[in-house]
Amino acid sequence: MTRALLVTNPAAARTEARAVTAVRETLRGGGWDVEVLATLGPQDARRFAAEAPAQGFDVVVCYGGDGTAMQVAAGLVASGAEIPLGLVPGGTGNLLAGNLRLPRNPAAAARALLTARPHAIDLGVVERRDGPHYFAVASGAGFDARLMAETGAAAKQRWKFGAYVARAVASLGEVRSAPHRITVDGVAHEVGSAMLLVMNCREIIPPFVGLGKAIAPDDGWLDVVALRADNVMESAQAVFQALSGRANGRVWWGRGRTIRVEVLGGAPEPVQVDGEVLGETPFEARLLPGALKVLVDRG
Repeated sequence: MTRALLVTNPAAARTEARAVTAVRETLRGGGWDVEVLATLGPQDARRFAAEAPAQGFDVVVCYGGDGTAMQVAAGLVASGAEIPLGLVPGGTGNLLAGNLRLPRNPAAAARALLTARPHAIDLGVVERRDGPHYFAVASGAGFDARLMAETGAAAKQRWKFGAYVARAVASLGEVRSAPHRITVDGVAHEVGSAMLLVMNCREIIPPFVGLGKAIAPDDGWLDVVALRADNVMESAQAVFQALSGRANGRVWWGRGRTIRVEVLGGAPEPVQVDGEVLGETPFEARLLPGALKVLVDRG
């Protein structure tokens, strides 16, 4: 019998008691032995996951958003065990689940876990003063990080991902580029950028908006894209060009395993790691190949 630890985040935008019950009962109906733990603080999910292997669990299921999922992933990586992560989307963005084409309905996602198989994906890690922070989708600096920092919890709970969209539209007139030094595997490049992303997954709004053509969470690379824009029109042009996946006048691409980002001669910019705002630039993202096993459809 599969022993599963179900970690839930009551603060996530879509986490409700009825949905947690539906997930638990769906897994139990499939023959799994399920224990439920709810987070009360920011480090609880990481601690629960780190302790799970020693407690005899075969899988850790996360019902929450990308932030909770990365806390669980951090705990699993720290444990050194290779038990897999099962994802049940329950937050604001759910970008990792979207990139992996997992069902958005909690009960449907739980049913899919019953027949899923472990698949190893890469992670990125950013070291900060309080320790390592992991990302499975993207880290970044500039416009996107500022957007996440300025979108309030109440708006996210009410409007879900639409809260980010509304804030982005309201802020487009404030977009400005700054000179950056982007060092890719030891080679430095000076690039103007208003928004910079270090990407492990292709889609920033699954399944509708994806950047590049060959980015995949299991390809052994981090891809970095910098968009240069100084007003609304230039922002639209930069995004349109980035969708093509080619370098051009407003878009710069790089690929490597260690990416360092610094702002040259200007104010530091906010930094985000899978939606979690982590202070300001500079930052360095490092690839951890195949670091996390995720339960996905056998296809």
